[in-house]
Amino acid sequence: MLKDIKVTIGKTFADLGVGELLIEVLAARGITQPFPIQIETLPDTLAGRDVLGRGKTGSGKTLAFSIPMVSRLAGHPRRPSRPSGLVLAPTRELASQITATLEPLAAVNGLRVTTIFGGVPQGRQVAVLKSGVDIVVACPGRLEDLMKQRLISLDSIEITVIDEADHMADLGFLPGVTRILAATPSGGQRLLFSATLDNGVDKLVNRFLRNAVLHSVDGSNSPVPEMTHHVFHVSGVQAKKELVHPARLRYRPPNPVHAHQTSSAQASQTAHRIRCPGSRPARQPFSTRTRPKPRRLQYG
Repeated sequence: MLKDIKVTIGKTFADLGVGELLIEVLAARGITQPFPIQIETLPDTLAGRDVLGRGKTGSGKTLAFSIPMVSRLAGHPRRPSRPSGLVLAPTRELASQITATLEPLAAVNGLRVTTIFGGVPQGRQVAVLKSGVDIVVACPGRLEDLMKQRLISLDSIEITVIDEADHMADLGFLPGVTRILAATPSGGQRLLFSATLDNGVDKLVNRFLRNAVLHSVDGSNSPVPEMTHHVFHVSGVQAKKELVHPARLRYRPPNPVHAHQTSSAQASQTAHRIRCPGSRPARQPFSTRTRPKPRRLQYG
């Protein structure tokens, strides 16, 4: 049964129960104030409760589950091919971004993190697993492949995170996610983050989350509060570069920039040109399971 908790503002990471070591790591990265989704969820996640967090991309969800994961697993024994923490993500890009956020937090707690996704040979991923890791950030397809080959076991998982569950559903991954969750111990902590509960996500919640607390910083249909559209017609590569540079200077965080591209290569090039200090990319990659759409690059 879900319990809906309202947001509380004006809290610090220390107020929320985050350990001093993690606070120092966050401060070194310029993160001193928690986002609303972190303020809402951290007291419950750090207490070991199952949580459903509803918020849009860019709301701070990654830290909201990374902090309780490393806090819970600190000091636990490490065993080859038997991780203690699992994060499921719909795309390799998101999995890599999550790993980049997790690693510095894990390192100060003596934890090792690795990423598992398809599209590359599995040999290196298997070797890392055999050497012993504490947290695995994985895409469902490759993780299931390794499970079927008995190259990884989930019987020691103590905390599981499903990130962007609604995107998982859109890509048709929920059957695989269901099988993966069923392979983890039923008594483990489970955190699910999703913008909506559509397309079967609610069934996932009802089956695997126990007495889950619901925290929401955005309604499922909440509109963007403010957006300004500018249309520029450019004739070539040089003209595009001249356009991107002023955008880089003007639209700094927290004001996002959306750039639509026709290929992942163009999206990466634009990301490199437009990136400024304090910004981070949030890309919507092309999936072979869905109809081709223009790439969307967001900075903010």
